[in-house]
Amino acid sequence: MPAPRDTPASRRTRANCDGTVYQRKDSQWEAAGYVLAPGNTRKRIRVYGTTRKEALAKLTEKIANNNRGVSVPSAQDSLAAYLTYWLEAVAVHRLRENTHTRYSACVNNYLVSGLGKKKLTKLTAKDVRTWLNQLRTTCQCCARNIGAGREQPRCCATGTCCSKRLSPLTLTYIHSVLKSALEHAVREEEIPRNVARNVRTGTPRPRRFEPLTADEARTFLAATSGHRLQPLFELALHTGLRKGELLGLRWEDLDLTSGTASIRRTLQRTNSGGLIPLPTKTKSSERRIALPTPCLHSLEQHRDRQLQEREAAGTGWKDSGYVFTRPDGAPIEGSTLTRHFNTLLHRAKPRRIRFHDLRHSAATLLLEQGVELVVIKELLGHAHIGVTATVYAHVRLRLQRDAIDLLGHALRTPADTGIRPHGGDEPPLAGAAVR
Repeated sequence: MPAPRDTPASRRTRANCDGTVYQRKDSQWEAAGYVLAPGNTRKRIRVYGTTRKEALAKLTEKIANNNRGVSVPSAQDSLAAYLTYWLEAVAVHRLRENTHTRYSACVNNYLVSGLGKKKLTKLTAKDVRTWLNQLRTTCQCCARNIGAGREQPRCCATGTCCSKRLSPLTLTYIHSVLKSALEHAVREEEIPRNVARNVRTGTPRPRRFEPLTADEARTFLAATSGHRLQPLFELALHTGLRKGELLGLRWEDLDLTSGTASIRRTLQRTNSGGLIPLPTKTKSSERRIALPTPCLHSLEQHRDRQLQEREAAGTGWKDSGYVFTRPDGAPIEGSTLTRHFNTLLHRAKPRRIRFHDLRHSAATLLLEQGVELVVIKELLGHAHIGVTATVYAHVRLRLQRDAIDLLGHALRTPADTGIRPHGGDEPPLAGAAVR
């Protein structure tokens, strides 16, 4: 009898309750084992892989999830069961908490009620398309009975439909959540293909925004003069930093001598942890930017003011280390910053905009000054330059028009421009450089 180490890998004996693994005739490896099912029963599940190690890893993961109380759906279970498993065992480890919360709301409010009863293997592209078309034309206030839960019933509760339909952007988001869930089912070989990918919802129009002009930006900065958070608003309009990136800045991230700032985190509120620092939105968002001279002066004055506030607070000072804090040193809530911004905006009396539009305003003004697109991409922390080019396409079109007008002026004949080709007191027009 050969020693255990001489036994082929496909014939090794596994311990009880560890399942079985073997190689099929098509060279694929199959692993099978028992897990707990609803009703205090057991069911046999099967997973597949290109190697023995891969198949065993998949089986071990499913059994471990089942031992933690996460039910493992089979291909014959409903889509609702698989979506629950995907949220609790897969998405929770790959998404941020706020993103996972939005995914859960999308699954519970739309996917489960619309497609939840369908079996995972029986779901077709036609089912998805029919459901999306129905979702597009249905009043959500009536479908979810929202009006009846209010203190003063409205909409369907009073017999008058408000026709509150989902926007194209929301429909695209719901569709993307379904595609992500089914894509994982394909990777786990629960289904052969992702039927949601065969359904086209169309590209929604990007949300229109009206950035501040140069005159409006100067008016807004003048309105912030003397405000406790004036350096924050100046920094937002000069560098285009996001709200969470501004609130997450620490003094250790600033080098006022060399005039640079390192963007390493974002400050956000979550349901479980409260107001906590989180990694930046993407890997490209973690960057180092140059600070303009006006912002450096404002930050130095802000540091001196914060030291005075610290002395005045005494033992009540909360040393959080953030650049922009409340008078007691605690971090600032995003909603509090928005409230200050709206107050200053009302004082300046320009158009009503969002705080995020300060970021758009900074990028638009830089483009209008002829700054290269790649420089703006690095400053804003976009993952790809295509994102920058798409978001600010309207600005590029205006710059193209100005360039074409300059070129057309340079290509005019002397007769069209009224300039004499020879002699005369006025010098000929010089061709303007086209950016």
